Amino acid sequence: MNKNVLLLAMCQGLITTGNILLVTIAALVGQALSPSAAFTTLPVATQMFGLLIATIPASLVMSKIGRRRGFSLGNIVGLSGTLLGYFALHESAFLLFCIATLLIGIGIGFATLYRFAAIEASDNPVTAISIIMASGVVAAILGPNLAVWVTSSFPSINYANVFISLSGLYLLALFLLQAVKFNEVSETQGSQKARGLREIVMQPQFITAVLIAMLSYTIMNLLMTATPLAMHRHGFDLADSALVIEWHVLGMFVPSFFTGKLIHRFGQTPIMASGALLIIGCCVINLLGVSHWHFLFALCILGVGWNFMFISATHMVSETYHPSERAKAQASNEFAVFSMVAISSLGAGWLEANAGWRFLNMMSIPIMLIALGVIYWFASQKEASLTQIPLGR
Repeated sequence: MNKNVLLLAMCQGLITTGNILLVTIAALVGQALSPSAAFTTLPVATQMFGLLIATIPASLVMSKIGRRRGFSLGNIVGLSGTLLGYFALHESAFLLFCIATLLIGIGIGFATLYRFAAIEASDNPVTAISIIMASGVVAAILGPNLAVWVTSSFPSINYANVFISLSGLYLLALFLLQAVKFNEVSETQGSQKARGLREIVMQPQFITAVLIAMLSYTIMNLLMTATPLAMHRHGFDLADSALVIEWHVLGMFVPSFFTGKLIHRFGQTPIMASGALLIIGCCVINLLGVSHWHFLFALCILGVGWNFMFISATHMVSETYHPSERAKAQASNEFAVFSMVAISSLGAGWLEANAGWRFLNMMSIPIMLIALGVIYWFASQKEASLTQIPLGR
């Protein structure tokens, strides 16, 4: 196994563990400290907004100072957010806590580029993506359980001590980063002349990849963020919702061990379509009942569906640009995807409180049908382009 990909996977696993840990408690903190139900998921939304505003600068900064320094910078910003989060919760300062999650989001925004760095460091892009994504298996088990263990073993005001453990995860990732040998490519390098951004983003393949990543991540994040709130409303405690989040994240990342092989065998679009159908299945299960098993099974399927769609989309978008174009192409992709994720995070609490859990799931089904339409459109565009190639070429 490629040493650099393995190290990046470990870094990704640590950051994702912190992210899942934060997801497990952030909405509950918002429920306890926010001035109204409309702001319950504001800490999650500010985290996603921080991620969003970091996407374009992260790519551009790394093109200037390199991957290692860029990732380290993002990690340090995230670490400062964890320390501020501890202080904010200790003081029960809701707005200050939102600023802390904003900084953590910026750190995560830099870390989203680990998967592209792994592609650049490997001769097998699909396998590299799968290894990076598979690191989330550790996060699935460690994140929710770490939140529960710290809360029960070291009780504190508003889960404040959880952020001490979060700081440790960021410090360990920062240490491991220094051992990675990155494949640095500057904007001026590459055998092909860099195209303009408009030419890159107007490719049918780029459009499809971004839309599929955007729709799958938005719906996954919307339902994932609202789930602890819906469970709390139906009488479940933190341990119950943590177990559901754990199985959801396992669903997100365990398939990564074989998703790459499925893409190689069946192609990107069939795997994307399968993912969309699984997310529709998740919504149907949620509409059938609100028992613990309904939440657990539905969220697990949601994770698998997201995995199929997001890994396929990441591989697809990585084929649309040359090395000299990677900063602007990756920045455009990340900004488009996480802008919608930020909006879904902000709207999750309000929708769950005012429209209800059933409405959230009913609304998600037509969005996944749109995703299936986009997949069918790209497949038809690809087939049409192949039929237009003159014989003998």
